[in-house]
Amino acid sequence: MAEQPRHLRSDYRQLQPITTRWHDNDIYGHVNNVTYYGFFDTAVNRYLIEQGGLDIHGGEVVGFVVSSSCDYFASISFPDRVEVGVRVARLGNSSVQYELAIFRNGENEACAAGRFVHVFVQRSNNQPTPIPPRLRTALEALA
Repeated sequence: MAEQPRHLRSDYRQLQPITTRWHDNDIYGHVNNVTYYGFFDTAVNRYLIEQGGLDIHGGEVVGFVVSSSCDYFASISFPDRVEVGVRVARLGNSSVQYELAIFRNGENEACAAGRFVHVFVQRSNNQPTPIPPRLRTALEALA
């Protein structure tokens, strides 16, 4: 098995705090793997709303996740406090690929690292559309 690359806190331009919740733990006493995807989605969308002006309720453009994956290196569990590192690996005309990492309690090395792709679409017809200028500027800041 090949050694996983290290994912360090300093590799990420944006860090979003996330508070784990009691019900995030599974029967084995750690945060269930599916919850990490929720952490990723929350961190990215918070950034897009706050920095890029994304209007998730009434905007003409929305982002759909079309691909995602995650690698796990160490467990987290409630009541850990975590931060999600966010960076942009590729920025296209209507899509963006994020690289994300979960850092526990201020630690320098990630507990998990993931990727996902957003395709921006017109809300009215779900067809791809160019990334709006304010969103693009916010995404460029993470590249």
